Amino acid sequence: MSAHAHHELTKNQALVFQSLSDAGGPLTAYAILDLLRDNGFRAPLQVYRALDKLVEFGMVHRLESLNAFVACSHKDCAGGHGAAAFAICEKCGDVREFTPDEAMSSLKKWTESEGFILDRTTIELRGTCKNCITAN
Repeated sequence: MSAHAHHELTKNQALVFQSLSDAGGPLTAYAILDLLRDNGFRAPLQVYRALDKLVEFGMVHRLESLNAFVACSHKDCAGGHGAAAFAICEKCGDVREFTPDEAMSSLKKWTESEGFILDRTTIELRGTCKNCITAN
């Protein structure tokens, strides 16, 4: 699988993670359910439980603006790469994960100055990818 595989996954977690890894893009919980019906998945709750654990392990990220999930693209991070940031193309739906080091430095300064304790950070950039720009 990947370095993420250090977690012992249940059968359902492994199937959900594999579905997201194979998808090449974001999937909703209901799309995952449809993909896994032949594997015994019958209810959305089965998918959501698996997704909750995979997010907790850092193997999967939730894209808030799309209400969808993607497999972590940091194959060697073991879930510890910190903040997650995504560039989402509005035209083709491509999603690219990256590490927002400079932005996190600024956010850390702000949270310290405000006395704010940051629990998690997800940054979503929405726009047009270079492939779609050059295609026009």
